[in-house]
Amino acid sequence: MSEFTVERAGVRLSGEEAGDGTPVVLLHGLTATRRYVVMGSRALERSGHRVVGYDARGHGHSSPAPAAGDYGYEQLAGDLLALLDDRGIERAVLAGSSMGAHTIVRLALDHGDRAAGLVLITPAYTPEGESSDLERWDALSDGLRNGGVEGFVEAYGEPGVPEAWRETVTKVLRQRLAAHDHPDALADALRAVPRSRAFEDWSELGELALPTVVVASRDEADPGHPYAIGARYASAIPGAELVSERPGASPLAWQGGQLSRVIAALAERV
Repeated sequence: MSEFTVERAGVRLSGEEAGDGTPVVLLHGLTATRRYVVMGSRALERSGHRVVGYDARGHGHSSPAPAAGDYGYEQLAGDLLALLDDRGIERAVLAGSSMGAHTIVRLALDHGDRAAGLVLITPAYTPEGESSDLERWDALSDGLRNGGVEGFVEAYGEPGVPEAWRETVTKVLRQRLAAHDHPDALADALRAVPRSRAFEDWSELGELALPTVVVASRDEADPGHPYAIGARYASAIPGAELVSERPGASPLAWQGGQLSRVIAALAERV
């Protein structure tokens, strides 16, 4: 594995890559880092893929954006394009979780020639928007800024998941929040990203003439990423495949090895 940095418009992106073969770029979700896409699994590298992962601006080891509001999908997609150029990747399979999924949709709409295929993992953005959710995101931002990890956890409250997964969710939440070099930048992102628009109308997704898999979680385990929204993405993108875990099982999006197999299968198709 080799580490690298990419400089773009006053932001330094921290990343790593390993393996050879079809390029696969992994993008994480809001408050996560590059580790939290395939959860540390190395199955993709072992199966003959060049795997590139990086921390989004303000996350992990990447530097903050120049201004507090510079965490929108236009900027995030611009970072992804800069990374592809820097690493000499003409076309890649793009696999993104939540915020990462919305970022690769934006990139694919603007620069479809740079994407060989898409894996959209638990997308949650809808063009209709949910203004009431902004109060919760702002509370999480304030909790992190004023109280650190524990302030965020307190603002997050009791996870609305079954008892069997509650301890795991809280543990991972603390681990994720402790993995950032610039918590104030992350607090800025918590306000800016939910206010950003990845696309304006569902009809735009009809332009994505790319092999696509949508990974949707069942609502019981992951209510923050509704299954119905994942299904809506799959129905709006021509030829997209919708996959999920069995009802009652741990979400596919949490299983790095299984998720890697989904990504590898798409990479073989393209």
